[in-house]
Amino acid sequence: MKKQLQYLLEKRAQFFVSKDERNVEEAVERKQRLFEKRDAEIVRCSINSQIVSKHVMETGGRLAYLAHYQFLIKHGSKMYVEEQVEERRAYFERGELVKDEKIIVSEEMVPPRLEREMLVDERISYKYDRAKAVRYAETWWNSYNPAFPRFKVDCTNFISQCLYAGGAPMTGYPNRAKGWWCKNNNWSYSWAVAHSFRWYLSGARVGLQAVEVSSPEQLMAGDVICYDFEGDGRFNHSTIVVAKDANGMPLVNAHTTNSRMRYWSYEDSTAYTPNIRYKFFHIIDRK
Repeated sequence: MKKQLQYLLEKRAQFFVSKDERNVEEAVERKQRLFEKRDAEIVRCSINSQIVSKHVMETGGRLAYLAHYQFLIKHGSKMYVEEQVEERRAYFERGELVKDEKIIVSEEMVPPRLEREMLVDERISYKYDRAKAVRYAETWWNSYNPAFPRFKVDCTNFISQCLYAGGAPMTGYPNRAKGWWCKNNNWSYSWAVAHSFRWYLSGARVGLQAVEVSSPEQLMAGDVICYDFEGDGRFNHSTIVVAKDANGMPLVNAHTTNSRMRYWSYEDSTAYTPNIRYKFFHIIDRK
C-alpha cells in the first residue's frame, strides 16, 4: 500500500506543474486557476506523506495519512515556497488503490452572543509586535504549542496564539462570553471560535483591538483575515498575514488545514464558494 501511495503522490505533484488538462484532479484545477489569475507560476511541487493509521482487511485496507505539499512559486521577480498539509485517506482493494480523498473536518458550532466589555478608567495599554506574531506563526504553522489547548478545528486558536505572542493582552477571564482569553485550561469563545473571534474584533474596546479595513492590500504582516465561506453570515475560518506577494497582496498562515504562505483569497480551497465573504482586520496598538 505504501508503494501505491507514493506513486499517487508523485503523480499528483506532477499535475500541479503540468499544463496537461487531461486527468487533472479538481483540487489541482482550482490551484492552477488561482495562480493563472494572479499571473504566478508553480515552478516545482513535492509531496511527502506521513502515515497516521493503517487498517488492513482480508481483501483490502485503508491508510489515513498527512500529505505535506511544498510549492515553489515564481511571481514576478519573486520566488517563495508555499506549504500546505492535508489529512487524507486512501482505500485499497486487492493491492490496488481504488480511492483517495481529503478528510473534511466538521465545522464548529456557533456559540452564544458575546458580551461587550465596558470601558474602564484604567485601560490596558500595549504595543503590538508584528514581528513576534509572524515569527510565532512561522514557528507553529504545522505543529502545536503544548502550552495551549489543541482543537480539531484549530484555526482561530492558532491565530489567537499568534496575536498573544505579539503582545495582545487577554481580558474577560473567566467569563467565556466576554473578552478574549485562554487560561487554566479554559478559554473564551472569541479565543477559539471563528465566528466569535470575528465579532470580538469588530467591537472590542478593551484589550486586543482592531480596525476593519476595506481591502486586503491595506493589511500588514501580523493582521488578520476572517472568512465566511458560504456567505451566510456565519464566519468559519481565520488566518494571519505573514508576508505580501509581488502585487502587494497578503500571504497567510493557518491551522486546521495547516498552511504557510498561502494566497489570502482561499479560492483553491475545497471550502471556497462564490458567495464567500471576508473581513479584514488591522490590529492596532492601545496607548
